Amino acid sequence: MRLALLVLLLVAVTNAGLLDSARGKVKEIFENGSLGGKLKDAFRKFKNILNNTSILQIREKFDGMKKKLMDKLTLSPEAKAAFEEKMKRLLSIKKDRIQAVGDSIDEINLNKNVSELLYQGDIVLTQIQADEITADIEEEASSRAKRQAFRDKNYPRTTWQNGVYYFFDSNATVTAGRVINRPVAAPNKIRVFMEDGCWSYVGRTGGEVQDLSLGQGCESVGTAAHELGHALGLYHTQSRYDRDQFITVNVANIKPDWVSQFTKQTTFTNDNYGITYDPGSIMHYGAMSATYNGKPSMLPHDSSYAETLGSPIISFYEKLMLNTHYECMKKCAGRSNMCKNGGFLNPRDCTKCVCPSGYGGPFCDRRPPGCGAELEAKTQPQTLTDRLGNKLAGTSPREDFMFCNYWIKAPVGSRIEVKIKSFSKGVSVDGCTYAAVEIKTHKDQKLTDSAPKKTPVYLLFLIPI
Repeated sequence: MRLALLVLLLVAVTNAGLLDSARGKVKEIFENGSLGGKLKDAFRKFKNILNNTSILQIREKFDGMKKKLMDKLTLSPEAKAAFEEKMKRLLSIKKDRIQAVGDSIDEINLNKNVSELLYQGDIVLTQIQADEITADIEEEASSRAKRQAFRDKNYPRTTWQNGVYYFFDSNATVTAGRVINRPVAAPNKIRVFMEDGCWSYVGRTGGEVQDLSLGQGCESVGTAAHELGHALGLYHTQSRYDRDQFITVNVANIKPDWVSQFTKQTTFTNDNYGITYDPGSIMHYGAMSATYNGKPSMLPHDSSYAETLGSPIISFYEKLMLNTHYECMKKCAGRSNMCKNGGFLNPRDCTKCVCPSGYGGPFCDRRPPGCGAELEAKTQPQTLTDRLGNKLAGTSPREDFMFCNYWIKAPVGSRIEVKIKSFSKGVSVDGCTYAAVEIKTHKDQKLTDSAPKKTPVYLLFLIPI
């Protein structure tokens, strides 16, 4: 007998120099007072850390385009009214503050006074990348190369063709070493070190050593994976050219200095390899990112995904995009795809599959190993109680995640009803980075699903939670 299957995924966190040509401009700007004292200090640190002559020039270029950016991003009266109506339908969830330094990359970098020197809050651009982005804004010229996975005229030299190697600077914390742990002996590598904020370059920029900062508050698996995503070649999901089909950005709720951080790419500069937009991408910022008034800076068209934005977990579609970008799929060329539920052949072992969350086994047709169980739905209500994580850890930083996967089965034609009766308090932040329940009900099981906001009733053959 075929079964309807509801899969639940429970997640909890666990403990575990500028060249001489630029110096005159720098001095002029500092003396004219166009940068605040804290920003001066931040820039001086960046000047000493990075051999990058363009940081200040890029910032000034974006500042000079603020009006054009505002005009491009300001919502029409109809879109603004729709955004306000969507906000009315949102459940009012009070956001918590867990870590003093900030609970997201944008919060941490704002508090460390480095976000204004970075593109989209955590990216160090090369001059070539900055020129491409500003040209997109100015003219949207059709001659630009494509990227979300960064793909310009130098591709594939902007990828790490012999694997990604990294090492830890002497000032990197022990925690950073645990969340990213791989030995290195290669000519081109990433230096992971502890400076103010969480930031990275996009793609391989050339040279023997490329910097990636995991400063105070950044030493978690989610943050490390986000910054490594940039280093591998990914921009932010919310900057995709097609983002307006999935989310609405409301510039009226964004800090004025952050307006340039919400630019989107064009069809000429953005190649997503035909992969759909996933609001649960680890490269997506949260709904409240850069808000100045406590209202969302962006909302998904399906408001049930509002809490999904800002996820700290690498999505299945991001794994697919990176494997496509690096042409890893060619390793399994000619083999039939025996993967179930949307999985793809694992380039490291073409006899096995890379599976969407909630699925495991060699062919993505089994429950993942570890915490969780296969349950049978009854005609009478049953209660499931699960406790994850370390309650005694309090508000101390968490390094990794614990996953529990439940499959709830019922005969075909049945309706499976799930009601969330209670959930831990004090852990409400963008992306549910400290604890979450995901009920996979979307027709596309590869997609990250939304957090449950009401009693869901499902008529499906397979639903992971």
